[in-house]
Amino acid sequence: MRFISFAFITIITVSSCIAPNSTFEKIPPGIWRGMLLLDRAPVSKYGDDRDVVKKFDYDSELPFNFEVVYDDPSNFHIIIHNDTERIKVTDIAFGRDKATAKDTVIINFPMYDSYIKAIYEDGVMEGDWVVNYKENYSIPFKAVHGVADRFTMVDNEDTLHVDGKWACTFDIGTESEYKAVGVFKQDGKKLTGTFLTETGDFRYLEGIVSKKKLYLSAFDGAHAFMFQGKVMDDGAITGTFRSGSQFTTNWEAKRDENATLTSAYDLTKRVGDAPLSFSFPNVEGKQISINDEKYKGKIKLVQIMGSWCPNCMDETVFLQEYFAKNQMEDVAIISLGFERYKDDAKSMEALKRFAERMKIGHEVLYAGYYDKEAAGQKIPQLDKIMSYPTLLFVDRDNKIVKIHTGFSGPATPGYIDFEKEFANTLNNLRQK
Repeated sequence: MRFISFAFITIITVSSCIAPNSTFEKIPPGIWRGMLLLDRAPVSKYGDDRDVVKKFDYDSELPFNFEVVYDDPSNFHIIIHNDTERIKVTDIAFGRDKATAKDTVIINFPMYDSYIKAIYEDGVMEGDWVVNYKENYSIPFKAVHGVADRFTMVDNEDTLHVDGKWACTFDIGTESEYKAVGVFKQDGKKLTGTFLTETGDFRYLEGIVSKKKLYLSAFDGAHAFMFQGKVMDDGAITGTFRSGSQFTTNWEAKRDENATLTSAYDLTKRVGDAPLSFSFPNVEGKQISINDEKYKGKIKLVQIMGSWCPNCMDETVFLQEYFAKNQMEDVAIISLGFERYKDDAKSMEALKRFAERMKIGHEVLYAGYYDKEAAGQKIPQLDKIMSYPTLLFVDRDNKIVKIHTGFSGPATPGYIDFEKEFANTLNNLRQK
């Protein structure tokens, strides 16, 4: 596992209920089941663990697991689980809230400008997940200590077998309809996998199959994804996809081991033959241009990204790891950040926080607001910006020679293919 932003680490998980095996001063260590209540207001009574498990609502509750780990008797961090992904979150506050006179925990996701604030009492947290960059946006949150099952494992003999590759369509019948490829791995009733699209992937999904239905979810502090599907008599899957509490759409899938998408290198086109030229402030406020002396004669990788984008974070980690292993003095990276705030000061702060937490050594520039049409005007050498991230391979004369749209991260089988293509493209450019 890789260490990015909040740090990714490998930890072995176990099932059923787990009792803390050490003393603690704040909340109990060990495994927790978190739930985002997409359709309901918070419950008024806490109840015990068994009651919470029994009343789990597949249609309106998005589950995820996390661990509480104490660094010393007084300080702890949490680790969010999504399949094999482990996200370490250390920006946590705990104390007595004067307004409620109750113990309260605040879990901050600073790179994504969101946080969880919850009252803690008797093995249960209850509060809200709040997203600052969306106006009045919060989702009720509840977590129960000692429950390792992400979804309640329902015993039944009619277990589906959905392992493999599926050709999928989302937003069916709308102007936004798009294709995807579902890649699932099934172990008994446990289901993991992801959906690949032409602009990226849905990262690490985890869930179950139960009777004729499947359930998959993911939460990483930036996104809250919930997929439900039902296998029809003809073997196709039809279902719903929810992103947070305000977006719901439909999807369908047909088993197809040869399902493919348009190549990520064919989606965004270069306009004309003019060299790439731009100048934007870096996170320290200094104006930086691709035409600066330090970039002359070098191959450039220009990453179009945003600090709010997990796929961008995955690509950033890839670039950092690749060049840590392959020192290339004639290759420079420049990241152009397009942020979700229209306020330049807030955007610059978010981008600087991203650069610091990711320990980025190359220039990270603030290029403007993340609206794709507005962003496209900042780089007229492209026909459009259709995805964050988009990676430009630029030669020594600042001409764009190749464009990679989106990013298939380590949760996808396409990640290895990207690594190979990336290395080949870079080597070919360096030989010219």
